[in-house]
Amino acid sequence: MLSRVGLAERLHHYPKHLSGGEQQRVALARAFVMQPKLLLADEPTGSLDAASGEAVIELVFELNRTTGTTLVMVTHDELLARRCSRMVRLAAGRIVEENWGQTPLPGG
Repeated sequence: MLSRVGLAERLHHYPKHLSGGEQQRVALARAFVMQPKLLLADEPTGSLDAASGEAVIELVFELNRTTGTTLVMVTHDELLARRCSRMVRLAAGRIVEENWGQTPLPGG
């Protein structure tokens, strides 16, 4: 799985020697290696720069497609949310809107 996330050559490196993006990819490899039926991702790009974040998201979606794992992602990133097949917007703990497919949301 480390090969699939582009980190096979970093196998023997400690986390402190990995960049934030590399650490995030290791976390994805660890999550997907168990072939879970469901994967919960809470702000998967929250601590990454734009380039690393985009690489991680592409990897999440690619692993999601190839493994068949159901992915539930929590994000404040409107553009990222729009890439998902279903979006549920919450406000004060209640569902205020649901969208299926890539239908643009109001105000976006």
